[in-house]
Amino acid sequence: MIKRQIFYGFLASMMLFSCAPKQYQLAGVERTRIIVDSRYDQNPDEASVKFLEPYKRVNDSIMGPVVGVVSHNMYADRPESDLSNLLADILVWTAKDYGEQPVLGIYNMGGIRAALTKGNVTYGDVLDVAPFENKICFVTLTGEKLLELFRQIAHRGGEGVSHGTELVISKDGKLLSSKLHGKEIDPKADYRIATINYLLEGNDGMPALKEGKNVLAPNDASNNTRFLIMNYFKDHQARGVVVDSKVEGRIKVIDN
Repeated sequence: MIKRQIFYGFLASMMLFSCAPKQYQLAGVERTRIIVDSRYDQNPDEASVKFLEPYKRVNDSIMGPVVGVVSHNMYADRPESDLSNLLADILVWTAKDYGEQPVLGIYNMGGIRAALTKGNVTYGDVLDVAPFENKICFVTLTGEKLLELFRQIAHRGGEGVSHGTELVISKDGKLLSSKLHGKEIDPKADYRIATINYLLEGNDGMPALKEGKNVLAPNDASNNTRFLIMNYFKDHQARGVVVDSKVEGRIKVIDN
């Protein structure tokens, strides 16, 4: 009897030991891209298609409507790109609806999460480009702080800036010169800027925006950038105008 108890005790301890958490070590990390294209539609699972159909119908009704047309493929890239230029310009364009007349629009590259493909642009496309809850806001910077902001933009290798901005930066991220609408920056003057609330908090390496004054930052959801972008496209669509944007030398990188 005692031997049997000893045996059962030994067996139980072995089972506990075998169930004890093992020490694993990461041996490596691998990744690959899976392109989801028409090949995956060749042998659809009918049950899955039927199950997803009502959800697809609702999704398509929201994301599918066309809000405008773009003239060519647009994407965001430093130091300057057609898409980042467009979004910064849209902030300035929208300002009239708030009784504002900013001389500069700032849109961060990190907030641009997709490209636009030539042709029709849907609400879903706009949502892909601007998926965050960022809202338009306005702030006044002194010329001194504006120059500081431009130095921060140079350090980052470029950000989205509106038409009329002329920055020359070095390859190592130094601001070499700056103009706004053909004029040198006056350190003592005030400059009204349109941007987004995320940047107004000093994020994305542009803390100079946090040090402004006379802030206007509406909180309603209608002020979200995705709706402002959509309004811009709809305005052009109503007038039969294709949305266009080009790289025009707003930010130039040269050797020191």
